[in-house]
Amino acid sequence: MHIGPYALPNNLAVAPMAGVTDRPFRRLCKRLGAGYAVSEMVASNPRLWNTGKSLRRTDHVGEVAPIAVQIAGADPQMMADAARYNVDRGAQIIDINMGCPAKKVCNVAAGSALLSNETLVAAILDAVVRAVNVPVTLKIRTGAHPDQRNALRIARIAEAAGIQALAVHGRTRACAFVGPIEYETIRAVKAAVSIPVIANGDISTPEQARRVLDQTGADAIMIGRAAQGRPWIFREIGHFLEHGTHLPPPEVAEARALIVEHLADHYELYGEEAGVRIARKHLGWYTKDLAGSDAFRRDVNGVETMAQQIAAVHRFFDDLAERGVRLDYCRPPVEIVDARAAFGAQRQASQWGGEALAA
Repeated sequence: MHIGPYALPNNLAVAPMAGVTDRPFRRLCKRLGAGYAVSEMVASNPRLWNTGKSLRRTDHVGEVAPIAVQIAGADPQMMADAARYNVDRGAQIIDINMGCPAKKVCNVAAGSALLSNETLVAAILDAVVRAVNVPVTLKIRTGAHPDQRNALRIARIAEAAGIQALAVHGRTRACAFVGPIEYETIRAVKAAVSIPVIANGDISTPEQARRVLDQTGADAIMIGRAAQGRPWIFREIGHFLEHGTHLPPPEVAEARALIVEHLADHYELYGEEAGVRIARKHLGWYTKDLAGSDAFRRDVNGVETMAQQIAAVHRFFDDLAERGVRLDYCRPPVEIVDARAAFGAQRQASQWGGEALAA
């Protein structure tokens, strides 16, 4: 699969998730088999570009190309300016969010609320494509409401504007993350345009990945919540798609090493105080459903330093190893594991004046 001049190594993508897909997580997912990853949102409101959060999100040091940055907003000129700003800071692909269903985001006309205004969609896409000399992609849902599906029209608008790839979450804005995925709608979108189409929504096992690709005809799949605490899902799915057989889950020693590696990268980006606090949700996801995880989370949530947090990880996995526990991460589709992570910035929406940071 190609996005503009970039040939991706495979057809597995990491979905952008606010509070989750920061640089350390994207780097780890790519190392474990993801061919493509899109960043957390970067604000289109220039008043927020110099905040600590935005500065971290525009720091791409050591990231594997292509570097894809997602922007969100409702004003065409501000979105164009944000695209240029991010290209100047290393973005090689600009992705536009028209898929976030969070109420506080949609209430300021950003995210999937834009799908109800096709004229504004066209204006934003045209402004951003004209503003930069890198590929521009788009993430959407199937429409605003089950009675107002317009994904096919949006897809045709996108292709006409010069969008070079389209990711489709197979639910409407009103459905949020509840209910079945509309794979037939994604298939219709794929048939309607000639640009690459990426299928997204509730893909959490290798078998599901194979079925979604077969059913939709999509060029790639995008995985979000199922990768939380399980970044090796990409190598598992990649192996199954290529060979038709399953890789075993990681051994305890490997899982521990990957988690410690993730933590080190995480602390480097955030510093000790914020890094320890933010890492707690990742550690909760990594250990969810494992024996002793409740006690581990109480332990790790009570420590305040990097050394204490890493020591807690070693104690937990040492105990698993001593008891001969095998890790089984083949879990069913994830629900909303942590609403604050999924919609991490929406509580700031009232400060944006129409420019909300979306999940």
